[in-house]
Amino acid sequence: MLPSLRQIRYFIAAAETGQISQAAMGLHVSQSAITTAIKGLEEILGTRLFDRQSHGVILTYDGHRFLQHAHHILNAVQEAVRLPSLSNASDTGLIRLAVSFTVAGYFLPSYLARFARSFPNIKVELQEADRKDIEEGLISGNCDLAMILTSNLDNQEDLQTETLLRSRRRLWLSSDNEITKMQSVTLEDIADQPYIMLTVDEASNTALRYWNQTTHMPNVIFRTSSVEAVRSMVSNGTGISILSDMVYRPWSLEGRRIEVMTIAEEIPSMDVGLAWARGSARSKATKAFCEFMHLAVGSGHPHMPSSKR
Repeated sequence: MLPSLRQIRYFIAAAETGQISQAAMGLHVSQSAITTAIKGLEEILGTRLFDRQSHGVILTYDGHRFLQHAHHILNAVQEAVRLPSLSNASDTGLIRLAVSFTVAGYFLPSYLARFARSFPNIKVELQEADRKDIEEGLISGNCDLAMILTSNLDNQEDLQTETLLRSRRRLWLSSDNEITKMQSVTLEDIADQPYIMLTVDEASNTALRYWNQTTHMPNVIFRTSSVEAVRSMVSNGTGISILSDMVYRPWSLEGRRIEVMTIAEEIPSMDVGLAWARGSARSKATKAFCEFMHLAVGSGHPHMPSSKR
């Protein structure tokens, strides 16, 4: 027996909100409908997808793995319905696409594969670089298009951008950290904790921008360009960190749980999008890629974990 699309939709809603009641409200159905759908899905899959707790539901390891597949299933169905009006197998061309490190590792791969299936005669030539080099490459014409953290862009005059995804930043911490017992957490609460600072794609500069708006500073004990290093250290209780949902996974490589909590202050999101030289003539292939990305990302993105609070 195969799961229904309704069961998958209900499961995704519960996973993203972390609350059966909120998922039901968002889908305009009863809570019992969500509960029944999830129970049936668990029976079909033969595994438990959620841990039920007093404040809501949290994905299990199997639940998080299935969430990735669930998003891909819904995306594929929606693309099958909407893409024929866009896709043209006869389109040809070359796109020199520059990408930043975080985008290459945590956002682009699945979309790139799906674009290749829809436009088999358009070649995408990838160039990985840091923000400064990408901006210079777009202006000089060394690349046609970039997929980058648009929230980090410095040259707003010479570049035109379109944001595809706004990924909220939240607190990452181990399951046994005392902060998890708090109803609300602020930057002041976090300031005394040992902090693991991510540096890749100017993450440390971004963090300091919002910390500098307060009278507090993070107690940085280690700086690293590796998200996996942050994940391992946080899960083992070495420190805490504030990172985006796009790079969040609930388990470290060692199989230890990583919790997330929303911070009371307004923390800027990490925005992912497209960029090109202002006033440049985009080729038909480049326009097709931009339109595809808007369609694909608009149908849902797989990195939206449930919140502990």
